[in-house]
Amino acid sequence: MKIILNQDVVHLGEEGDIVEVKDGYARNYLLPTKTAVIYNKANAALFKSREAAIEKRKSEKRAASASLKERLDNVSLTIVVPAGESGKLFGSVTSAMVQAELQKLGFEIERKKIEVATHAIKMTGTYSVVVHLYENDLSHIKLSVMSEAEKLAADKAKAEAEAKAEAERKAAEEAAAAAAAETAEEATAEAEESAEAPAENN
Repeated sequence: MKIILNQDVVHLGEEGDIVEVKDGYARNYLLPTKTAVIYNKANAALFKSREAAIEKRKSEKRAASASLKERLDNVSLTIVVPAGESGKLFGSVTSAMVQAELQKLGFEIERKKIEVATHAIKMTGTYSVVVHLYENDLSHIKLSVMSEAEKLAADKAKAEAEAKAEAERKAAEEAAAAAAAETAEEATAEAEESAEAPAENN
């Protein structure tokens, strides 16, 4: 069946696009939800009259998509899942899990736009998740899959590194303060010696 899309549909097309779909898909979903209308002369003319407005919305979506891609490309996610000692996962990483982690960071991404190769993620490790944005824009997010034991070890190592850095910072501050105090004492002593010198000459 030939239809005109009323709105963007992932993996199908964008608002205003004329596409061919299976009759069942059109009758059971696209038409009842008003996601699309049947292609005919009247509807084609209606969309033609709305062409400028549609193109303006597309332009705005492209700009928003470019901005979102720039932000998403810098995102790194960590998901902790049950795993055996060998690192083999007991379950699987799903797009819903990635969506939940992105929400925590303030990103509202539709689950169907998140592509997780669940068949490939069977072990702990680092993977790439694809997020489908507007048109052909794709963002690749770094995903670290860790077991509970690995997460505990990583947290402990991070805490130790932070404690060491804090201790080094304090030591540096104390050393700087001691050096400043010593310089101040030397300056005071020199000033006192200078003040006493004329008196001795007299």
